[in-house]
Amino acid sequence: MKPSVTLDVQYDRWLEPTTPFNFDATFHKPDHFPSADQTWQPGCRWQTMLWQGQLLGLRFQNRGTLEQPGINLTIYAASELSEVFLDSLVKEIRFRYNLDMDMDAFNRQMLADDQSKAVMQRWLGLRPMNPGSLYEYLIIAIVLQNATVRRSVNMLQTLFDHYGTPLIFDGWTLFGWWQPEALHEVPEQALRDLKVGYRAKSMKRVSETFALQRMDEFVLRGKSADEQRKALLELYGVGPASVGYLMFDVFHRWDEIAAISPWEQKIYSRLFFNTETDQPVPVSDLMAYFTRRFAGHRMLAVHVFWEDLFWKRSHEKVEWLEALIRL
Repeated sequence: MKPSVTLDVQYDRWLEPTTPFNFDATFHKPDHFPSADQTWQPGCRWQTMLWQGQLLGLRFQNRGTLEQPGINLTIYAASELSEVFLDSLVKEIRFRYNLDMDMDAFNRQMLADDQSKAVMQRWLGLRPMNPGSLYEYLIIAIVLQNATVRRSVNMLQTLFDHYGTPLIFDGWTLFGWWQPEALHEVPEQALRDLKVGYRAKSMKRVSETFALQRMDEFVLRGKSADEQRKALLELYGVGPASVGYLMFDVFHRWDEIAAISPWEQKIYSRLFFNTETDQPVPVSDLMAYFTRRFAGHRMLAVHVFWEDLFWKRSHEKVEWLEALIRL
């Protein structure tokens, strides 16, 4: 494990999201598996961030309401940061957490739907978010492939232990991510020795792509949806299901459902049709249903229902779901 780094230089910034805004439903996603780069308590989120080569700690504190939102952001660093750097960091945070998102059309669509109204009222102001970079998201997608949640958690922690950096700030020690070069430069066998299995090859290939600057996340953001899909599918080990997540979470394509995995098929069938998990609705029927009911915002609508389920699970046991998660 690398030596820990204390982040004792602080900067504060005030963030005002568009309204309505639900802080906890945006900054904490109970469906995300636990990882050592972030933690949350009601009204406050801590995380690390690797931005322009700098390892940082971030603390987000809720200082507003649904209709008058405000967030106090504290940035922790090991040395002084320039105003230009801080401005670029805040701009990126606003993008990743969708703080400028106009949700009016979606809110009206959901509130006008009798079957969606109750769920939407519970989670009005919920935003999708992706706290990491495209590269970091891809590494998480790789450790999730063909593994139980528990195994995925263990694999990512092992990677943090070997390639991450422990960062000490605001009373926490959380891991900072590594640069793509770190995995690009190690032999594939070294990764296999960490018990990640065949995923070592995917990690190496994806890390190579970013280390050699063959893909630029920021350039890709400005491309069309078709161009984004094409570029993502060219990445080694990335299939249609992963592309669907990437298009939604990283590139903010709110209507994107490229594929439905067997695991999701079982959950969607229970959520929307109340079927038993061993008798799921055919994927084609699910797709047609989402298109008919949520056209223009299909994945965003599904996201709200999905979050509603996992927030429920955080307060009470959902027996049928536990068997599918296996954390």
